[in-house]
Amino acid sequence: MRIGVFALQGAVEPHLHKLRNLGAEGFTVRTAEELATCAGLIVPGGESTTFLRLIGVYGLRQPLQDFAAAMPVWGICAGSILMAREVENPPQESLGIMPIRVRRNAYGRQNESFIGEVTLNLPGRAPITQESVFIRAPQIVAWDDGARILAEHDGKPVAMRHGRHLTTTFHPELSEPEHLHQYFLNICDGANSRASA
Repeated sequence: MRIGVFALQGAVEPHLHKLRNLGAEGFTVRTAEELATCAGLIVPGGESTTFLRLIGVYGLRQPLQDFAAAMPVWGICAGSILMAREVENPPQESLGIMPIRVRRNAYGRQNESFIGEVTLNLPGRAPITQESVFIRAPQIVAWDDGARILAEHDGKPVAMRHGRHLTTTFHPELSEPEHLHQYFLNICDGANSRASA
């Protein structure tokens, strides 16, 4: 499988490294043409307002929304802000890919970033302890009933799935475990199998 990592900015290389470790072909995506060749797309952490500006500059808003209408997308930290239907603190536009409301910088500023542990509850697996790196992290504050909570921190969702899409407010690419990357590959594999059936 060819899994794209959206590479206009942000933490790209750690995701490529994990994808290679899991036997997938990870590659950088900066254009609509590259996006069209993906079996799934990872939108990494970075700075959401910068992402939005660059998406506008390169004319990628509609291609991203069209891609998400058919293929899996995983948003991490700033990526989860881009995927949200609503954004607050302060309000800003987003791509509306997942039916969630996200609060930006919910845990504070850069110097209040932290490393914790969460319990992943992935379908078909026993609960897994996952180191979780929160960097100026957003918080998911509301969601539709169809969204499934995969992990929580202090009673708030930090990993969720809705349909073919995945979002995490922490940075799993900065920790050793590869459970979430493997889980996303499984989502992509299932989605592509259905598409080719």
